[in-house]
Amino acid sequence: MKSKTNKLLDELIKLHPKYIDLSLIRLEILLKKLGNPHLDIPKTIHIAGTNGKGSIQSFIRNILTLNGYSCDSYISPHLTHFNERIILNNKNVTYKKLYETLKFVKKINKNNPITFFEITTAAAFVLFKESKSDFLILETGLGGRLDATNIIPKKLCSIITPIGYDHEEFLGKTINKITNEKLGIIKNCDFILISKQKKEVKKIIKKKLAKNKNLYFYGDNFKIKLSSKKNKFEFKFNNKINYFDKPQLNGFHQLENASVALAFSEIMFQKKLQMQFKKINSAIKQTTWPGRLELINYNEKKIIIDGSHNIDGAYKLKEFLKEKNIKPIVFFGMLNNKNINDFLLLLKRQIKKIIAIKIPDEKNSYSPDEISKVCTSLSIDSDNIKNIQEVIKYINKSHEKIFLITGSLYLVGKIRAKFL
Repeated sequence: MKSKTNKLLDELIKLHPKYIDLSLIRLEILLKKLGNPHLDIPKTIHIAGTNGKGSIQSFIRNILTLNGYSCDSYISPHLTHFNERIILNNKNVTYKKLYETLKFVKKINKNNPITFFEITTAAAFVLFKESKSDFLILETGLGGRLDATNIIPKKLCSIITPIGYDHEEFLGKTINKITNEKLGIIKNCDFILISKQKKEVKKIIKKKLAKNKNLYFYGDNFKIKLSSKKNKFEFKFNNKINYFDKPQLNGFHQLENASVALAFSEIMFQKKLQMQFKKINSAIKQTTWPGRLELINYNEKKIIIDGSHNIDGAYKLKEFLKEKNIKPIVFFGMLNNKNINDFLLLLKRQIKKIIAIKIPDEKNSYSPDEISKVCTSLSIDSDNIKNIQEVIKYINKSHEKIFLITGSLYLVGKIRAKFL
């Protein structure tokens, strides 16, 4: 069934319009033919931003699930398999169910031009309507205002994660334009949560949302700090302080991500949603999110798997390497619409060498030669490698003990699968 589903997904890609315009019209037409399933979905938490969407989604989903609530999620992109994108009651959708739904939606669409994300989002809405879960967490795929997920008319909560430069070809070249696109998800919702932002971005958001009520900012209404208590961090919501166990996820930014989920929990508790502190704490502690500063032990060596592909991600990766005082050899691949120069410049002093690789099955990936040229211009030592099999051979033969794989979530997912 998995192979049949993948074949069907390949067919859906071919429906892609020749000219891409960010619009909800194609999806509106298809959803109407499907009976408007997006109008009958669980209470929805909608998340947009540049980084941290997946981690925050995972924290919130764990909190709700451990407290006895059924929860669906929609994420993108996937790490290894497409069915990771649609989570029904805390489990990946089965390939049988996914195949049947995609086949049905494809039939209803009648081969009309539509983007891959739009048609698969339509299929997800069909599944979410059928699931009848208590909550749904929707991650945007691109931007916010004209993202396919933003077709839903009402939300329980809108969350804006840290905003930075990414997808500028669609969202705009300035941080002001990008921020305004992300803020497009904020409509007809009970409350709004804003993650930690750069000063410039926070200023834009405050001006844009000045008339909104039930608005909660990191730093103003809630925040975290490290605690003297072992493996604990302090979470402050207004004047209330609690101490929580640190999550398994690496990096200080994951505590900041956890704080958004904790703020969500505090607000929902005030709205009389039954939750227990011990279960919330357990959810934070147990949350994992593969491919994000993930450490894998392999033949007495450590491999850091991190899907960072934009400048903010590179900065967090740099801080992690600096904090751990390690300089790994890096297997690096990146899509050619990303800012490779600034990404590698940020990491330059925290790495030993770049091993350039083309992302498998991605025609828009930088070639190893192109990556090496950038490395040369930045005075970074580099070599080229042909494929993932050579990555494994390199690690096995090398005397080095620490390796990093980064630059693309697609690359990370494909290499990660070889170690697990």
